[in-house]
Amino acid sequence: MSDDDFMSDEDFNDESLEETDSEFEDETYDDDRYLKYDKPQRKSYEVEFRVYSDSQIQKAQAEQIEEVSNILGLPSEQCAVLMRHFKWQKERLIEQYLNSQEEVLGAAGLDTNAARTLKIEKVKGFMCDICCNDENGLETFALRCDHRYCVECYTVYLEQKIKEEGESGRIQCPCEGCSTLVDSKAIKLLAPKSVSDRYQVLLNRTYVDDKDNLRWCPAPNCEYAVDCAIGPKQLTTIVPTVVCSCGHHFCFGCGLNDHQPCPCALVKKWIKKCEDDSETANWISANTKECPKCLATIEKNGGCNHMTCRKCKHEFCWVCMGPWSEHGTSWYNCNRFEEKAGVDARDHQAKSRASLERYLHYYNRYANHEQSAKLDKDLYLKTEKKMTLLQSQSGMSWIEVQYLDSASKVLQQCRQTLKWTYAFAFYLERNNLTHIFEDNQKDLEMAVETLSELFERPVEQLASLKVEMMDKTAYVNNRRIILLDDTAKGLLEDKWNFTVDLN
Repeated sequence: MSDDDFMSDEDFNDESLEETDSEFEDETYDDDRYLKYDKPQRKSYEVEFRVYSDSQIQKAQAEQIEEVSNILGLPSEQCAVLMRHFKWQKERLIEQYLNSQEEVLGAAGLDTNAARTLKIEKVKGFMCDICCNDENGLETFALRCDHRYCVECYTVYLEQKIKEEGESGRIQCPCEGCSTLVDSKAIKLLAPKSVSDRYQVLLNRTYVDDKDNLRWCPAPNCEYAVDCAIGPKQLTTIVPTVVCSCGHHFCFGCGLNDHQPCPCALVKKWIKKCEDDSETANWISANTKECPKCLATIEKNGGCNHMTCRKCKHEFCWVCMGPWSEHGTSWYNCNRFEEKAGVDARDHQAKSRASLERYLHYYNRYANHEQSAKLDKDLYLKTEKKMTLLQSQSGMSWIEVQYLDSASKVLQQCRQTLKWTYAFAFYLERNNLTHIFEDNQKDLEMAVETLSELFERPVEQLASLKVEMMDKTAYVNNRRIILLDDTAKGLLEDKWNFTVDLN
């Protein structure tokens, strides 16, 4: 994918970011009807973010280093070391450097002898302290600290530091006890191209790691970074889901896969709770269940929760094991945990049993959506072949059969959302808002099940179901938006009451 798919390099600096944002500040009018169009607004659960390529990150560093070099009058190599030492806080660096130059240079691992030029030299009568080579005409190199070694030993040292140890911005002089840092100019003089290229990659990584508003995309082999202004203090009221240009959805706050609507603090507590042996030892995770009517063993082989026993033809819900005829009606409460009456709070054993039962209710549904998402994905891989077959049978073009792809992506996204709604609901205190949330959760779950059933139909029925599937896909996506928007507004307005402290 080319850089043209993203922002231009100039967009990376702060001034151009302001100019880009200002494009939407002016009101726009229609020339014919003089209608005023509203500025596009983000939904409550969406955050502003930008994706940057490796080359854009590298250029941003170069521009900032050049600016500091012009102000301080130092070589760009030394300014790069200073900027990394100060974690790219330009104003702080300039202020401290102007107050105490020698102290700042020393703390950053730089020598005050900036006038000396770094170069490879042949020194008469020299012997390398590493390899003890003293032959005439031996090429040598030394940093401004004047600790000199032969070029071959220096190159081997740099290769080990960069390729094996992954060092870049803090590579020190080979002399024991010397804190003088190796800069990019020394790398260019001594290291082969493969090592120099790796050095630049590592510098880019340290640049992103040092800045709070940047995070690398956690997808395997992805080289893009995401810029988002959401700080740690905001994570109790915002779930900052971002989408990398590689297509990966993840949380900018914690780096985990998208977990809306659940805040990072609840996600951390929920994962720890699920991994705790005291919680899970009493629950047997199995892929098979018994038919509630004839007790025949049934294995779930699709994302849909509508099960039909092959032996007795009984239709039931895989989640709650209740009759499927009751699902989709006004008394559909599969998603809501009902407290059982008659539990004596004074009875510790009964209270513990009720607590465990409540946890298993939410965990069972959380795990079910996680499994269904995987099965839906596997089903789509098979359906992709059906799309080709459908194309040949119905005369539809490849573009016309893409409604199956859209349905699959929406199902994946909604399964992920529904999974985390149960972790969210587990920590909610019971009140009127909780019931509204569970109603939205129920509506989304019912819509997802309907679309999932359509998605599993035989290939010969897919052509006639196109309009219905497109309508259901749009409806399901809309239900997800409603749930996430309502939940996000509640977090921002501090309306939700949780049984644990998010801080």
